[in-house]
Amino acid sequence: MPDASSEIIAANLTRDAALLEDVVREAGALALKLFRTELKSWIKGKSSPVSEADIAVNDLIETRLRSATPGYGWLSEESADDTSRIGKSLTWIVDPIDGTRAYLERREDWSVSIALVANGLPVLGAVFAPASNEFFFATRGDGALLNGARVTAAPGSAINFPKIAGPKPLVERLGGMKEGESLYPRIGSLALRLVKVAEGRLDAAFAAGNSRDWDLAAADLIVHEAGGEMTSLAGERLVYNLADVRHGLLVAAGHARHAHIVKHFRENPIPW
Repeated sequence: MPDASSEIIAANLTRDAALLEDVVREAGALALKLFRTELKSWIKGKSSPVSEADIAVNDLIETRLRSATPGYGWLSEESADDTSRIGKSLTWIVDPIDGTRAYLERREDWSVSIALVANGLPVLGAVFAPASNEFFFATRGDGALLNGARVTAAPGSAINFPKIAGPKPLVERLGGMKEGESLYPRIGSLALRLVKVAEGRLDAAFAAGNSRDWDLAAADLIVHEAGGEMTSLAGERLVYNLADVRHGLLVAAGHARHAHIVKHFRENPIPW
């Protein structure tokens, strides 16, 4: 029998899905308006760029989502962490501009990425690339959509390197890469890289071991709802909204190809 919190989440999911779509589109429109304009930017941490656009888009998203869902937790790349989120059944996880470096370089491979996480797992996810007009959306149990049309991950288990994206030293560990063969061109937004697995444009996508909840949660749901898998290289599902929001090496692919890749890395572990 479902518990009370599960029933509440299910009852509000349709409302929250409509809210999320509206807010992501509004955020994307603002980011696109500021795109390729003169913006102040700075570095946070060791090497992560931030711009006025990141902050403006974050402020818009936070105002809209928190006012509409005051009881939900909040975790954003561009907000101070409020650890009260950990005790919430539902938490918004936000990257206002995923791929800020690409954004500042006036490239189109950036996105707005937002997920709603229930008890550690995403139930709603949206990744919007306004510059290329690609809007990915998923509701748990309802499949994945790109611009309103259903998408599915590529079938099969063959390794085709030109349809794989990610750090080359990691991907090369699969073995069999031919001389002169190249990977899919770099995609600045990690969320956008991962959801291209959901639409079948990529056979697989890898992430280095420095990603955070806000890079992954929305894409995770979209990939799974498209019939794919997204896990650690050991095949472990990701859990979100913990105290530590960092994640290790990851792979996303269609079910059969993902199983093949995980088996390879289990049998050929990366030395640390």
